[in-house]
Amino acid sequence: MTLSHLRASADSKTIAALPKPVPAVRARGLGLGLRVSLLIVVFVILAEVMIYIPAISSFRLSWLKDRLAAANTAALVFAASPQDMIPESLAMEILDSVGSKTIVMKIHGTRRLLAVSDMPVKVDENVDLRDATPLNAIGAACMTLLTGENRVLNVKGPAPMGGDFIEIVLDEAPLQRAMLAASGTILAISALISGLVAILAALALHFMVLRPVRRLTNNVMSFAENPEDIRRIIVPSGAGHEIGGAEIALAEMQSALHHELKHKKHLAALGLAVAKINHDLRNMLASAQLFSDRLALLTDPQARKIGTKLIATLDRAINFCQSTLAYGRSIEATPAPRWLHVNGPLQEAGEALGLSPDSRPRLLIFVAQECEIFADPEHLSRILLNLLRNAAQALRECDEGVSGEIKIESGRGAQSVWLEIADNGPGIPPKKRGGLFQAFQSSARAGGSGLGLSIAAELMQAHGGSIELIERERGACFRLNFPLPLGGKN
Repeated sequence: MTLSHLRASADSKTIAALPKPVPAVRARGLGLGLRVSLLIVVFVILAEVMIYIPAISSFRLSWLKDRLAAANTAALVFAASPQDMIPESLAMEILDSVGSKTIVMKIHGTRRLLAVSDMPVKVDENVDLRDATPLNAIGAACMTLLTGENRVLNVKGPAPMGGDFIEIVLDEAPLQRAMLAASGTILAISALISGLVAILAALALHFMVLRPVRRLTNNVMSFAENPEDIRRIIVPSGAGHEIGGAEIALAEMQSALHHELKHKKHLAALGLAVAKINHDLRNMLASAQLFSDRLALLTDPQARKIGTKLIATLDRAINFCQSTLAYGRSIEATPAPRWLHVNGPLQEAGEALGLSPDSRPRLLIFVAQECEIFADPEHLSRILLNLLRNAAQALRECDEGVSGEIKIESGRGAQSVWLEIADNGPGIPPKKRGGLFQAFQSSARAGGSGLGLSIAAELMQAHGGSIELIERERGACFRLNFPLPLGGKN
């Protein structure tokens, strides 16, 4: 694969990793504020209708009671006058003032016709105000408003001077006109109240809800256009209501997304850089391998021994280069585990890093010769190299007074074999422990890549095992748990 192909592949991955722009969706039709205002007007009108119906029925009863009260006064006048002594003209004037055609009073079981102007042919409705109920009053009021005829009403009520009752006969048209006039007044008041309530509610809704929500919406749309621009992260207003809480949550989410995108972009750039390096590095290693093959042909035993190890190391490096692109896709090769004596890979990893019982720092291996684990040799070598390199570098950066020491111990549980790699260095800072096994998050040293522990954790997970940090008073201690195969050792 050529460098141009690698670059094109990495570029396509970088583009795919970047966020795609989200098209802005604009609201159509009436705005939320206008909709809510119209809804408030409708609700106020409905409330006014519910108030209007009992109000107009009460107005009807009051109007009829006023006519009966006037009739009671007229009855007192007629009762106080001698029989047939009131002129007919005065009686007509009294009836006109009452607004009735007749005035009749029943007293001691006897009905007495006090005055009459025009005896109606028939009475369309009898209204007894002595036992009127609210429901009947509402029905009668609706009938008065909806009827188109001038009906005749016979209205009864309490009588003065101990009488049984007094009744008057009158036309319904004046009552209907009065009720329509009152309805117009109620309608005007209702419209004024509805308008004022709608305006005040709309203003309150705008300042308390719509404006903060619109700010949230505009910020979300602005942030979606360029999530990498940190200036577009919303600044919470500090309000104590639900929208203020939503602003805080949105700011936290946008900050996390901004950080994640920045991290992903960094990973994409790193993948592109690794892809560029891979081609040239592989060629250089291949050339070095050709020269190292000649060392194996030398007669000097020490040179042949070194040549063999050098060839193996170069072969491993070339294999790493071949798997660079696969690792860039976060895909490790499937491990091929087998039974291994642990001491061999430990000794090789120590020699590769220049560690021994006499080196500085010292490497002390307390692992029994018969200790075996079920693991992939190549993966195990990478895990040990990463952990031992981290420990050695941490110890070399310690104060001169510290006697650097790396200790490796092993043990066996019911379902796993464990290895512990501990040092007496400065240990892992508390702030680094949260993302200890995440890429680019675990480096505690200047110049560290932050990849060693993440690679070790990924390889252990591929084996079905785990890696964990063991708390110690001083230094760092990592435990590797290698599970035993279900069928046992064949």
